[in-house]
Amino acid sequence: MQAVYNATIVEQYELNPLARIIKVRPDSGEVPNFEPGQFTTLGLPLDEEPPKSGPDGKPRVKLIRRAYSMASSNQARDHMEFFMSFVGGGRMTTRLWKRKQGDPIWLSPKVTGEFTLTSVPDGKDLVFVATGTGIAPFVSMIRRYRGTGRWRRAVALVGYRLARDIGYGAELEQVAREDDNFFYVPMVTREPEDSDWRGMRGRVQQALEPKFYEKLVGTPLTPEQSHVFMCGNPAMIDGVQAMLEARGFKAHKLNDPGNIHFERYW
Repeated sequence: MQAVYNATIVEQYELNPLARIIKVRPDSGEVPNFEPGQFTTLGLPLDEEPPKSGPDGKPRVKLIRRAYSMASSNQARDHMEFFMSFVGGGRMTTRLWKRKQGDPIWLSPKVTGEFTLTSVPDGKDLVFVATGTGIAPFVSMIRRYRGTGRWRRAVALVGYRLARDIGYGAELEQVAREDDNFFYVPMVTREPEDSDWRGMRGRVQQALEPKFYEKLVGTPLTPEQSHVFMCGNPAMIDGVQAMLEARGFKAHKLNDPGNIHFERYW
């Protein structure tokens, strides 16, 4: 079975029983080059039994493979980081949740995806809208480009069900404290009213309402100056896209550039 693995889980942090951050290091020591926002594939064997040999004598192993966006910067050359949630009954996460630091895993040597800043000119306002683990590609972008002048302003609006689900909250709050041109707004929809949560409640669409957004950022959200990136729940993406298109924004396509970019997580 060892022959199928090509990487190791070198660190993992359990945010709560249903969400965790893991770092994976290729056994070759060579992290694939990628653009922040892209994704790769992790794999685990379908069966834990010793594999049967094929006609050529080599082991035949069926892998369960799932795509995950990198949260690490592409400047981190010793590991790749992923933020993931447990899927009840899911074949991948039910196995992955049994893995521990130091355990082997399969990591694709290839990365892919067009959900990057490549098509966005420098000096624009970037709005990152995410739900749950959809924050991962934006964390990669922020880690790589903060302080480089890649954007005029960057705004991260992230929706979660509960406060315990918030990933990278402390890191993004620190970025917001250190950078007057970065704004971070986590929001919750199902947090108990009697909890210690003092942040915003409701859906991320509320933060995009003209009056709230301009009060937060100090400038209007306009199609001339802004690019909006969305990642996560498809229902959120559809709702925000409709809201923005009514205000003059346009979905980006490779052969028809626009200022709405999205990556659906299922």
